[in-house]
Amino acid sequence: MTDALLGYLRGISPPEDPVLGELRELTEALPGGRLMLLMPGQGDFLAMLVRLTGARRILEIGTYTGYSTLCMARALPEEGRIVTCDINRKWTDIGAEFWERAGVSDRVEVRIGDAAETVAELRAEQDEPFDLVFVDADKAGYPGYFENTLPIVRTGGLMVFDNVLFFGRVADPEHRDDDTAGIRTLNDLLRADHRVEVSVLPMADGMTLARKRPEAGS
Repeated sequence: MTDALLGYLRGISPPEDPVLGELRELTEALPGGRLMLLMPGQGDFLAMLVRLTGARRILEIGTYTGYSTLCMARALPEEGRIVTCDINRKWTDIGAEFWERAGVSDRVEVRIGDAAETVAELRAEQDEPFDLVFVDADKAGYPGYFENTLPIVRTGGLMVFDNVLFFGRVADPEHRDDDTAGIRTLNDLLRADHRVEVSVLPMADGMTLARKRPEAGS
């Protein structure tokens, strides 16, 4: 993607609204913020998935400053809810201000703590399944997030994983760090798992859609 083509793409895409734009600028100014932030087109895509699936309950693993949270919360119906998980309230507090300004704070439930433990708590509660799950947290944890979250996704529900190309490291055998290994493991799991049907998109740093098949059970 050249700079010229990227500029053209932005020019034909819907403009980013002021609240999202301000949150983006704030996040990009943080250390490592650019690497951890979705591209505007990805936010539009997530919002479209929420609307297309008719999602009313969303689980987000990895909040950071809440940009993706805001994109999805806005796409929910009024009675819809998104449970978003992060390890550090410092980041979610940034997002909370913008969710309030956008008028969707009543749709967002924040859970702070280790995401694996939060997922275990949600499985124990199991009041009703999630329609959509978005995973954008520690990459080494991706295989576990998939295995432990799939049971609380409704039949026909969707799981979305970000960074599945991980800056190209997944295709370079020299990279053997835990995060790269975690993404490789997830990619292999999804490709072979009969419980989901999968589409891998070369969008930004790679996004995978995994739809839970009816035969997957609970």
